[in-house]
Amino acid sequence: MKRINDAFAFARDSRTIGGTLAVAELERLHDVLADVSGEISWHLEGFKGAHGEPLLRLTLGGTLPLACQRCLGAVPFDLDIDNLLEIVPAGAELSQDELEDDSRDFLPVERELDVAALVEDEILLALPVAPRHEKCSLPGAADAGERINPFAALSSLKGKPN
Repeated sequence: MKRINDAFAFARDSRTIGGTLAVAELERLHDVLADVSGEISWHLEGFKGAHGEPLLRLTLGGTLPLACQRCLGAVPFDLDIDNLLEIVPAGAELSQDELEDDSRDFLPVERELDVAALVEDEILLALPVAPRHEKCSLPGAADAGERINPFAALSSLKGKPN
């Protein structure tokens, strides 16, 4: 996977890179997936903002087979991510106003940027909390047969004097 040696120079020089990443390589996603097949396409573009700030635009596309929280089957989740990230030096002091500004996302980096980790982070942030099908049943519910009521024996005692 591609690493960017100097993220600030990448943005300043308006460079772009892109490619695909196998879902199997995104190990932090494995717990929420029904299977690890497929791949994610990504594109990273660097440029300078209106005030000269270094920016990255990351776009991701693909489909992930998330595990349904009810039946544990695969729920296809379409990724269509287009994020604008402002690069800031790691450990930089940001004002409270900057942190509360929802129109900006900050990406703290030393110099080197691991693109695979960035892609995986952005996917994790985009996933639903509890993916599930619109209609499905619990695993094993269909073949459970007739349900036995544990209190059925008590109904025969109803109305009898002590």
